[in-house]
Amino acid sequence: MRNWLSQRNKEINHILANDPAMHSGWEVVLCSAGFQALVGHRLAHYFWQQRLPLVARLTAHWVRFLTGVEIHPAAIIGDYCMIDHGMGVVIGETAVLGDYVTLFHGVTLGGTGTEKGIKRHPTVGNHVVIGTGATVLGNIVLGEGCKIGAGAVVLKSVAPHTTAVGVPASILGTTTIFTDS
Repeated sequence: MRNWLSQRNKEINHILANDPAMHSGWEVVLCSAGFQALVGHRLAHYFWQQRLPLVARLTAHWVRFLTGVEIHPAAIIGDYCMIDHGMGVVIGETAVLGDYVTLFHGVTLGGTGTEKGIKRHPTVGNHVVIGTGATVLGNIVLGEGCKIGAGAVVLKSVAPHTTAVGVPASILGTTTIFTDS
């Protein structure tokens, strides 16, 4: 429990350092729907790992109701992720997010099929930023440090440290990565 609380405290500090609208740890805990959704997801994911799928899905359902963020309990989310203005964010069942990923409102990490038992959703590398309203679909990879522009529709993998924009997304150029790790 102490480890879990310590990790959440580090995530709160990460949000405070990267979201100028947040002024205190209590404000993050009580008012950040993105933070609340990620904490709720960690609980739902725990139930999923314990082979309690109904409890996991009910937990995720309540988290969606309270925050507007829908994360399937099987999705794997790394440390220090930040969902800023999370309303409408959807993260699918087989999605995998690395560390220090930032998602803005309306982002969809979705699948492109109905087959069961296969990877259908994106894998997002470390230090990736996905802009407002972007849609990333299928079993593709967003490489470390890449940026996805607002409203982009990404249907193919994106190389590390590049920027993708447009519908369908095309590569705009390379990005510089700044880390706080």
